[in-house]
Amino acid sequence: MSWQDYVDKQLLASRCVTKAAIAGLDGNVWAKSDGFEVTKDELGKLVQGFDKIDTLTSGGVTLAGSRYIYLSGTDKVIRAKLGKVGVHCVKTQQAVVISLYEDPIQPQQAASVVEKLGDYLVSCGY
Repeated sequence: MSWQDYVDKQLLASRCVTKAAIAGLDGNVWAKSDGFEVTKDELGKLVQGFDKIDTLTSGGVTLAGSRYIYLSGTDKVIRAKLGKVGVHCVKTQQAVVISLYEDPIQPQQAASVVEKLGDYLVSCGY
């Protein structure tokens, strides 16, 4: 399965995620949904935020030019929100899975889909 297949067939097809991307920890995009134009700089700051949460609490999470309010996170998961759009990101050993979801999708629905894919990628060495 290609990286694009993971975005299209695992994340978007679940209907629990409206936009998604998978990128390396270096900020290079491996696959993304149409119209989700995340930049290498945005991804680099996101990846740093897993280790330095204070950068996200003060500056938020910026993806595809939109700044989201940081809600919570760990060294593996970041959650943010802006209006009716939520963000759920999962860090694996070599990648980060980024997802956006919109009302009426519930945060736990998106979290379940994204974290299952993250766990699967970890089990495959990614």
